[in-house]
Amino acid sequence: MPKQQNYQQALHHSIFKTISKATEETGHESYVIGGYVRDHILGRGEPKDIDIVAVGSGIELAKKVSGLLPHKPKVQVFKNFGTAMLRAENLEIEFVGARKESYNRDSRKPMVEDGTLEDDQNRRDFTINALALSLNANSYGDLVDPFNGMKDLENKVIKTPLDPDITYSDDPLRMMRAIRFATQLNFKIEKESLKAITRNKERIKIISNERIVEELNKILLADKPSVGFALLHKTGLLHLIMPQLTALEGIEEIEGQRHKDNFWHTLEVVDNISENTNYLWLRWAALLHDIGKAPSKRFDKKIGWTFHGHEFLGAKMVYRLFKQLRLPLNEKMKYVQKLVLMSSRPIVIADENVTDSAVRRLVFDAGDDIEDLMTLCEADITTKNPKRFKKYHNNFKKVRRKIKEVEEKDHVRNFQPPVSGEEIMETFDLKPSREIGIIKDAIKEAILEGEIPNEYEAAREYMLSKGRSLGLTPAQNKDSTGN
Repeated sequence: MPKQQNYQQALHHSIFKTISKATEETGHESYVIGGYVRDHILGRGEPKDIDIVAVGSGIELAKKVSGLLPHKPKVQVFKNFGTAMLRAENLEIEFVGARKESYNRDSRKPMVEDGTLEDDQNRRDFTINALALSLNANSYGDLVDPFNGMKDLENKVIKTPLDPDITYSDDPLRMMRAIRFATQLNFKIEKESLKAITRNKERIKIISNERIVEELNKILLADKPSVGFALLHKTGLLHLIMPQLTALEGIEEIEGQRHKDNFWHTLEVVDNISENTNYLWLRWAALLHDIGKAPSKRFDKKIGWTFHGHEFLGAKMVYRLFKQLRLPLNEKMKYVQKLVLMSSRPIVIADENVTDSAVRRLVFDAGDDIEDLMTLCEADITTKNPKRFKKYHNNFKKVRRKIKEVEEKDHVRNFQPPVSGEEIMETFDLKPSREIGIIKDAIKEAILEGEIPNEYEAAREYMLSKGRSLGLTPAQNKDSTGN
């Protein structure tokens, strides 16, 4: 095993000396491998997850390490995988015995047997993840780099240790991981490796949607998600994973009238919003905001291309897509649906002559998500014309001012009716009935339309008036003030 440059500074944490001591006592070899080494060399901060390979039993080494630590942390053993994990000093350390793997074509779960460090590095997904640092007393801190991963780090290249067709066919999730690392690290995927992903794209069908979504989320959370989605598109993976998105691609022309390519526009929007938020679900909303445009696209000879109702259709598609991908069907999905449904609303109220009631309704419907909605709408401006770009952004500044003015005056965000259903029942001596709903809705509409202020006394007077119009009489001993 050739000695290379010493990387002892990467092993400054005291835990590594403890692992080294435990290694010596067990009579085996051990190495820290993968992401910790890669990220240290790249200067990406201090990773909290550490992978240790033992040439021998990883479980035995983990138990020995625990015994040497002052607080004797609990060792979690995963016998089926031959791994063990413990938490110490804010670190999560996983121990595995060095192994070699072989695969059945119908599964990404390998058949495993004990192996050498070389065998273990051979099974790694990429050369930059096969870098290992020795924790052995006679070579402590030495880098073991059989595939020139250091050179690939310097050249910013994603490359497989072995034949890429074998690497990707054996475990097709590695195709997603290659694209994810290229996006996160701003690396290029080596030419032959990229071709191999395209050749093996159909193999992604054996991967669970949960694992695919893990990688999609990491791509979406990158500084520039479009890099990953462009690669997913180029290799054909995106069409297999999210055909609803690739359906947006293309520009049609009829009678000299064209529309923009809504797929590439969408990727621009996702990049734009990523400059202003790290919130995953707002980024999902940006990715899906135009998803209803492909099925709603029509050509009208008088007005050209239309996408009527694409927001409503898109919101319905969000549910189906989340269900398909096994994304959470909870408040997060409803949040994305809501933003997709409302994504065009602020554009309408940018008009100088817009009424306060339109602004009140926008704030009422958006609730606490009004800021996120405005962030999405501003990200949706992708025009390359400087004058139009400035005009659209100025319009949205006006919208924000109107929202602030109306909100300060009328307080309709997360609106709660000043008069409750219980008070309506008591006032008119009613049992639960549709009249109560009619009166509550009427009060809400009157406030949103600006007919009455969002105040208790005005709402109560309106309730009494509406009740009388429905033929209801206030209960005895109740005057107009409710006393």
